[in-house]
Amino acid sequence: MQLRYAFRLDPGPGQRVALARAFGCARVVYNDAVAARERARREGAAFPSAGALSKMLITEAKQGPGRQWLSEVSAVILQQALRDVERAYTNFFASLKGSRQGARVGAPRFRSKRDARQAIRFTANARWKITESGRLLLPKIGEVKVRWSRRLPSVPSSVTVIRDAAGRFFASFVVETDPDADLARMPGADGLPSVGIDLGLTHFAVLSDGTKIDSPRFLRRAEKKLKKAQRELSRKQKGSKNREKARLKVARAHAQVADARREFHHQLSTRLIRESQAVAVEDLAVKALARTRLGKSVHDAGWAQFLAMLEYKAQRYARIFVKVGRFEPTSQVCSVCGVKDGPKPLHVRTWTCTHCGTVHDRDRNAAKNVKQAAGLAVTACRAQVRPGLVPAQREEAGSHGIHTGTRAAQRHSTR
Repeated sequence: MQLRYAFRLDPGPGQRVALARAFGCARVVYNDAVAARERARREGAAFPSAGALSKMLITEAKQGPGRQWLSEVSAVILQQALRDVERAYTNFFASLKGSRQGARVGAPRFRSKRDARQAIRFTANARWKITESGRLLLPKIGEVKVRWSRRLPSVPSSVTVIRDAAGRFFASFVVETDPDADLARMPGADGLPSVGIDLGLTHFAVLSDGTKIDSPRFLRRAEKKLKKAQRELSRKQKGSKNREKARLKVARAHAQVADARREFHHQLSTRLIRESQAVAVEDLAVKALARTRLGKSVHDAGWAQFLAMLEYKAQRYARIFVKVGRFEPTSQVCSVCGVKDGPKPLHVRTWTCTHCGTVHDRDRNAAKNVKQAAGLAVTACRAQVRPGLVPAQREEAGSHGIHTGTRAAQRHSTR
């Protein structure tokens, strides 16, 4: 399994200039390749191949009067910029055809020096290396100081140097992890419980065992500081050095919020994977929820990032990860008897089942239903547990057809 390990870089003044030059050259080659493709599309001609673009935009451009400065950076990062263009168009066409999983992507756009993120990639052909003193040696840039926070599990195959909106530099290494070593880091799954998770805003997560994890609300807590920094930025004259300083101040404040949220997600997801043999969550429509009046709180929670961490860590450490369909009525069904009690407004946090009389905490009941809908609830003899009034067995629906099968069974049980 391939993973990325990112570490903070501390380049010197001269190295910052060299990195800025490398970012600019890679950006120019990328934009030239997009322009060549768009020109071919308008003229109805065939798209130029990767080899033709490399010859025209790198080899021949270095010999011309307008692009001689491309020779001042490593040729590898220019080749990687062309590969980025190829990948962007491949993903775009696959998205149009519907053969690409995930969200739809648009056509490649031109990059700008004002983009929040600048990046260049060095592969093994660039002959970069980590020196004995722990510095990162990059061609035509030099030895850059790295803030190592852990050991790399294996020799990295490539490194991407990134500059974010706050002006910070990072080195992102791609490494291949050893599955056996990963499994040795975690306790065995046998004997560990399964858990259903209900994500929310009042509490970030409520587990099926009743554990409630408070929402840190990093953005809400930093709002006063962010508003002050934003006001100072708005008062600075455009194009001035003071405005650039104020912009960096705002970017750093936002970066602190994002870093704190990411650290919280990492710690919680690792804890859940370590303590559970199977994890079930609800497939939330985050984009739709972000367009409501609760949009800022939804973005502050960062559910999508948290679920992505849970998924890849479950795969890495041989745990079971199941997503339950977003149309599953987890807040409407009694987790004890299975009767659907109808929708409830958000201010209703506890309710009593009209059939069996059980008093439910709304979030914990939803977490239990998420666990049951994923097929993770079992009896002592390892048989699937199903509410008594619902006759359909969980195996009939299956993990991939769970949504339709569950809804049909619930409709049948309430007739």
